[in-house]
Amino acid sequence: MKIYFCGSIRGGRDDAHLYRKIVDKLQSYGTVLTEHVSSTTLTDRGEDASAAGDKFIHDRDMDWLQQSDAVVAEVTQPSLGVGYELGQVVAMKKKTLCLFRPSSGRALSAMIRGADDGEWFVVRDYQEDEVENVLEEFFNTLKRS
Repeated sequence: MKIYFCGSIRGGRDDAHLYRKIVDKLQSYGTVLTEHVSSTTLTDRGEDASAAGDKFIHDRDMDWLQQSDAVVAEVTQPSLGVGYELGQVVAMKKKTLCLFRPSSGRALSAMIRGADDGEWFVVRDYQEDEVENVLEEFFNTLKRS
């Protein structure tokens, strides 16, 4: 299984430690195409992809999204890039899990929460210590369908 993980990069790296925990768990379900998002050495300046720059990153990531069997997004830290990716996965009808921590004090965008259809696009509120169980539930559901 190919898994695309979405997390904030240029929007802020406050949750990088949590991204690492999520990606570690996701690797037990398949290949994480975007493992670099969880790197604690990646800053909010983004990755140094190549001389091709932002266009290279966009095109590569859209290719990875197309290849993916499932998408998991940590959406607590607002990110224009993650929002863009999620709009794309809705259009592609990819099985998607969005993870949001209400304890952050933030409010999740209505465009994300309102897209929850309970089947293709699922939004789950969670606490950090519950993340592995939430992922397990999502991937068990995928196996049954």
